[in-house]
Amino acid sequence: MPDQPVPIRGNRCAAVRPDEMADVPLAVNGGRKTKALGLEVSHLEVCYRVRGVDLPILRDVSFEIDVGESFGLVGESGCGKSTAVQAITSYLARNGKVTGGQVLVRGRDIARLGKPELRELRARDISVVYQEPGRALTPSVRIGHQVAEVFRVLGASKMEAMQRARDALDAVQIPDGPRVMGAYPHELSGGMLQRVVIAMAIASEPTLLILDEPTTALDATVEAEVLELVASLRQRLVMSTLFISHNLAVISKMCDRVAVMYAGEIVEQGLARDVLERPQHPYTVGLLRCIPKRTQRKDRDRLDTIPGFLPEPGLMQVGCVFAPRCALADDGCRADAPPVFDVGKEHLSRCFKHREAESIPRIDNASRCLTATPAETEPLVRLERVSKTFPGRKGGRVSALNDIDIELYAGDTLGVVGESGCGKTTLARILLGLTAPDPGSRVEIRGEAAAPIVANRSREQLKLVQIIFQNPDAALNRRHSVGRIIGRAVTKLGGLKGGERQQRIADVVGSVRLEPRHLAMRPAQLSGGLKQRVAIARAYAGSPSVLVCDEPTSALDVSVQAAILNLLVDLQQDEHIAYVFISHDLGVVRYLADRVLVLYLGRVMEYGPAAAVFAGPHHPYTEALLSAVPTLDQKADERIKLTGEIPSPSEPPTGCVFNTRCQRRLPDGKCSQEEPPLRELAPGRAIRCHLSLESLGTAAGQ
Repeated sequence: MPDQPVPIRGNRCAAVRPDEMADVPLAVNGGRKTKALGLEVSHLEVCYRVRGVDLPILRDVSFEIDVGESFGLVGESGCGKSTAVQAITSYLARNGKVTGGQVLVRGRDIARLGKPELRELRARDISVVYQEPGRALTPSVRIGHQVAEVFRVLGASKMEAMQRARDALDAVQIPDGPRVMGAYPHELSGGMLQRVVIAMAIASEPTLLILDEPTTALDATVEAEVLELVASLRQRLVMSTLFISHNLAVISKMCDRVAVMYAGEIVEQGLARDVLERPQHPYTVGLLRCIPKRTQRKDRDRLDTIPGFLPEPGLMQVGCVFAPRCALADDGCRADAPPVFDVGKEHLSRCFKHREAESIPRIDNASRCLTATPAETEPLVRLERVSKTFPGRKGGRVSALNDIDIELYAGDTLGVVGESGCGKTTLARILLGLTAPDPGSRVEIRGEAAAPIVANRSREQLKLVQIIFQNPDAALNRRHSVGRIIGRAVTKLGGLKGGERQQRIADVVGSVRLEPRHLAMRPAQLSGGLKQRVAIARAYAGSPSVLVCDEPTSALDVSVQAAILNLLVDLQQDEHIAYVFISHDLGVVRYLADRVLVLYLGRVMEYGPAAAVFAGPHHPYTEALLSAVPTLDQKADERIKLTGEIPSPSEPPTGCVFNTRCQRRLPDGKCSQEEPPLRELAPGRAIRCHLSLESLGTAAGQ
């Protein structure tokens, strides 16, 4: 029966009735019969020794990956995904050790291999692609030599290795291979770097390819290209693939089966379509509900969140590990660890209440809707004819921004989207005064002209415009406590002292849903979500009117992302703060933004209310961006593939700057000869394109 606990293959334990509440180890693959396994993880247990105490991190982790199969591993940061990868590759830290279970790669037991055999296994059978390709490459060595080094390790001569390196770059569809071979990492885009790392990873045609968040920092179009590349390589080389990601839509697109991890345990496992469409564990249901849906908007919905936080690493608790955060948990859940239930074909759930999992109550959206922001006749920020040109090589000039006009009002959110190199960051830096615009550009803050450089701006102007960075680890001083970090902003920007200062710190901490106990902690003691809350608190502490949000949720799990987005909406509701929200996650932009600005090579391609931009008619570039976004709630439309890389800003194409990649350019050559004007379709709505309004795409990616 599908509701019975699963007996373990090769284990003397018999099936256990639900009312016995016995702790049954997780069955491997639901008892599937396989002919060949690329990876087999059986009852894996890992602990770290900290201050003389062994802290258990992984408990009874079991899964299998067939040869040629793609397997997904999802869960919040700190759940044990990376530790599992380190155990599989035998790269645990010195204080980490495997205390139980077994890892087999093509039938070879990792734990029984000597150092030479293990080195050979890593060189030929296991490859890993990490989240940040820039950190995986040596900055001072040319790309060609780094790729060739892989083949030298495999025994090729120097000349042969260079030739095979060129072939490897061709295999991952890198155009202009000779140029890339001679380039340094900093000269390539993020998508190019990720392709280079993948080329190095597949050079040995490994048995197992592990991808650890390989698309987190990539734009939607580049992400789609990388995912399609990985899928085609997996089929051609018949590799087993372990795909780790917090993007459930990517997992749905890429993986045959998926396992959901929580606090070091696998709580649900099965075919990807079953787990993501019919989840049978409250934690999986919670993760899926955190993702902004196409129909959700900040003015009428709040995102569901998972209350509470992951338990401390190594914490041993009685009962179900998810019980403290589960709305369905009862005394039985808190007293005894649940067994693993067979809930369908190859579908397993470690939950007593799996039948009720999808009935978890949602938050009361109606009672938390936004109220109307008081109308203001004057914008908080106005940018007029803003351009920025940087000096290029050999006396050339690089146009990063070209004639940008923006108005931002209180309580307004402007979403800024586009691929890397389109000018999003330059626009943010000019607004903040970190980069001076070209002469003739004008930046106004509350009706007054702002100095080009931040050092020359008044204290009030500095206070009014603040920023939330993408990476809180790099933005927060690791030596300072949370209280000192927030307090410094209160003092420097707010000018408060004594009791007023302490009261303001307490108010800010409460506003971002931190607790007083967090004030004494340092950033290293906090989770990713808590660090981002501290970064928001610091930016918010001086009572700004405008917050520039530079990819503030791209590296966060969906559960933390939902909480941060709700927090930003609440702060906007309470203080009428305006946001400039820069992101490559179009689902988040769709939910949060009131208006959207689409940039390409420093030009505005499209601009208007978010609902109108996402509904269409679209600029062909916007259409391609939307079609590249993977979705969960319905099948994605066929992706519109853009040919080639973004042209160099130092040598932009003549005519429309997008014409070299546009599949809909006019056959008469007009697109390559004349730059189109920014046509106003309606008040506050414009598109830069020669195509007629009737021929422009509508509802792409909807």
